[in-house]
Amino acid sequence: MSLADELQRLEQLHQRGALSDDEFARAKARLLTLPVTTQPVAGISQFRRSRSDRWIAGVCGGLARLTDTESWIWRLAVTLLVLVGGTGFLIYLLLWVFVPVEGE
Repeated sequence: MSLADELQRLEQLHQRGALSDDEFARAKARLLTLPVTTQPVAGISQFRRSRSDRWIAGVCGGLARLTDTESWIWRLAVTLLVLVGGTGFLIYLLLWVFVPVEGE
């Protein structure tokens, strides 16, 4: 839900009497002081193929570092996607081509 939607929802609650003037003011101030997070976008821009944790091209090692999981989980997921329709091969190939190696 966007900030505008949240503010509109608070206003509706205030008009219906569900929030007092003081509660409405505190909730509105809290919403307006919350930091805007761009973490998912920042994380994607930091995605790099791993030089050290690699079997083929380092894609799974890079995904593991980005998502803070073990690389074997990503290797298993890619393998399952390869076995079920071959989409894992295409995704892995595209990531291999378009994602730079760390340090570059």
